[in-house]
Formats: sequence, structure tokens, C-alpha cells
Amino acid sequence: MNNLLISAAADSENPLLPNVWEIVIVGIGFVILMIIAVKYVVPMFEKTYAARTEAIEGGIAKAEKAQAEASAALEEYKQQLTDARAEANRIREEARGEGAQILADLKDKAAAESARITEQAHVAIAAERQAAVVSLRSEVGTLATTLAGRIVGEALEDDERSTRVVDRFLADLENQGLENQDAGAVQ
Repeated sequence: MNNLLISAAADSENPLLPNVWEIVIVGIGFVILMIIAVKYVVPMFEKTYAARTEAIEGGIAKAEKAQAEASAALEEYKQQLTDARAEANRIREEARGEGAQILADLKDKAAAESARITEQAHVAIAAERQAAVVSLRSEVGTLATTLAGRIVGEALEDDERSTRVVDRFLADLENQGLENQDAGAVQ
């Protein structure tokens, strides 16, 4: 049997080596497949790869541009906000200053008006006092003359003499009133 196997093996080719025609046909098929892949498939892949690369790089560029614009807008916004705050502080300080000036002006006007009213009141009081003194002198003089005439029993109709008596009497009363006021002020 052993001999039978060896003789069968000698008649046929080596089973480990492939057939030459198979190698040639597979090689031609492989070459045709490589030509088709290189000529049609690879350029499509390259085109798709280039489009994707361009889209990604364009997207990155757009994102960087948008980021730069956003940063610029943010800085501008911050600057405007800072300027607005400074302007608001300046306006507030001006308003405080104007308010203080208006208040000072109103106080000055009120003090001037108060002084004017007080002065008018003093003048009015002095005028009324003078009118009252004149009125009292004439009335007191007439009453004193009438009273003295009744006491004495004679009519004292001499105007000059009665005026002098009344003036002296009133001067004495005023001196006594001033002495009393001075004594009250000392205490």
C-alpha cells in the first residue's frame, strides 16, 4: 500500500504548489481590480477626503472668525458699559453738586427773605409804637389836664403849659421804666 501511495504521488503534481494557470488568472484579476480601484475608487475617496478636509478647515476658520467677532463685541460691550457707568457717576455727581448749589441758594434766599421780613416787622413795630406813643401822649395829656382841672377845681386850658407838664410826666415814667428794665437785666 505504501507503494501505491508513492506511485500515485509521483504521477501527479505537488499538491503544495498551486497550478500556474490559476496563479496567472488570479494575478490578472487582481491587476484589473487594482486598475479599477486606482482609476475610479481612489479618486472618489480622495475627492470625498478633500471635501471633508476643506469643510472641517472652513468650519474651523468660521468658528475662529466668529469667536474673534464675539470677543470683539464683548470687549466693545464692556467698554460701553464702563463708559455708561462713568457717565452715570458723572451725571450723579453733577446732580448732587447742582442740588447742593440750589439748596444753598434757597437757604440764602430764605435767610434774606427772613431778614427782610424781620426788618419790615421791626419798622412796622417801631412805627406803630411811635404812633401809639403820640396817641397816648395826646390822650394822656388831655386826660391828665382834665383830671388835674377837676382836682384843682380850675380849668387848665393853657395848651403850652399842659403840654410841658404832660411831657415832663411821661419822661419821668419812661425813666422809671428804663430803670426797672436795667434792674431786671442785671438780676
